[in-house]
Amino acid sequence: MSFTEGDNFSFDGEFHVTQIVNNINIGIWEYNINTREAKWSSGFYSLLGYEPEEIACTYDFFFEHLLYYEDKPQFLKSITKHFQDSPETVQIRLLTKKAGYRWFDSTAKKWGDKADARLTGSIVDIHDHKLLELQSTRNDFQLKETIKIAKMGGWEIDVKSLAIFLTREAYDIFELHDKVKLTIEEVISFFDPQHRSLMTAAIDNIIKYSQPFDLEVLFRTAKNNLLWLRAKGVAVINEYGRCVTARCIFQNIDHVKRKELEVQSAVNLLSDQNKRLQNFAYIVSHNLRSHTGNLQFMVNLFDQTEISEDRLEIFSHIKSISDSLKTTIEHLSEIVKIQAEIDMDRKRLDFELTLKNVLSALENNIKATQAVIEYDFSKCPDVNYIPAYLESIFQNLLTNSLKYKHPERKPVIKCSTSKEGGHTWLFFEDNGIGIDLERHGEMVFGMYKTFHQNSDAKGIGLFITRNQVEALGGTISIESTVNVGTKFTIRLV
Repeated sequence: MSFTEGDNFSFDGEFHVTQIVNNINIGIWEYNINTREAKWSSGFYSLLGYEPEEIACTYDFFFEHLLYYEDKPQFLKSITKHFQDSPETVQIRLLTKKAGYRWFDSTAKKWGDKADARLTGSIVDIHDHKLLELQSTRNDFQLKETIKIAKMGGWEIDVKSLAIFLTREAYDIFELHDKVKLTIEEVISFFDPQHRSLMTAAIDNIIKYSQPFDLEVLFRTAKNNLLWLRAKGVAVINEYGRCVTARCIFQNIDHVKRKELEVQSAVNLLSDQNKRLQNFAYIVSHNLRSHTGNLQFMVNLFDQTEISEDRLEIFSHIKSISDSLKTTIEHLSEIVKIQAEIDMDRKRLDFELTLKNVLSALENNIKATQAVIEYDFSKCPDVNYIPAYLESIFQNLLTNSLKYKHPERKPVIKCSTSKEGGHTWLFFEDNGIGIDLERHGEMVFGMYKTFHQNSDAKGIGLFITRNQVEALGGTISIESTVNVGTKFTIRLV
């Protein structure tokens, strides 16, 4: 092979081969290491868009003006191989006449001997293919980054073998090494017990009936971290409409879900408080109107009556109405004070000490009823709370138990605490006359709601207790059986 016709190759006796080489879309070049003479085929010029007379056919021109500077090291490495080494193909960028730098595959091979050492090589335009490759790489990178940002992992179930395959991102959510192989049953075991049956049904339905699913479930990782996940799956079906692969994702939505639950809890609490405040406003306004109406009537009657005995009787009624009005206003003040005290400093309070202070204040009532008070605060001895609130809760519940004791037995009141799920719980139980919750359940914590023929009943204590508990984000519930007793369960914090 030789370069005899300017920029065209000529193969001795092989005319048809010469024609093919000169006309295919490949650039051929040769470089004499000793003489530094370079030769380029017509295809070489054509690929770069130049005419032969427009650029110098020299190694220096190629290296300094056509080859992109970042690609020079790898090009040099490819042409400095030993004679016996196999040709190496590298990707380089060359400056074309009208299209700027384009990507080429460059292959070079050293041959001959020391006296006549030569390099022969070729360039092939791969620009369009390279751009697609770069775009694909960029898309893959963006997809991986998106998955990472979205905290998402993929998993698939092969229906035939029931084998499950997880992506590395899914293993990250599980907090497992990606070499660990899991079965479907083992994957389901990571979900919180309350959601395992839900996931089992979702996987069964997608495999059997190709039904997609989109669930928000609690998940416990291998490191015992409890997370909220979004589990979503679709079926890949065959020509018969049967599921052959269940393709699914896990997404860590823990932060968003917990914020959502907090907001929903706050909305529910505000809605409930608003309803109670509206009810409170209605009751108070009704009572105030009733008191003022009665008071106005008695005052007018007093003015119109001249008999001293009658005036004394009317005045006693006026005094009774005045006392009742004063009590209503005091109740109003207590309710308003609850909201005003929310921002008060919380303190670390000892349950036993707080209870003993309340028992001391109610000593006469306890002796009069011969009540037995039992308490056990060993599981949670203290709490961070507003002192006035905790004392009020103890006092209202104790007073309630003493007031509604069973007439045929001594009152036994039990009080205990526990720490569960990051919350502090207070339990208060008695053996009193109980409440029929089927009839009165919705009104137990209502204002001025009484359910027994007890002259001391005012229906304000439990209303205040519930407002105090819920004002600090807690909850209170009741269990009761008539003639057996009542139990209050309070989540303080």
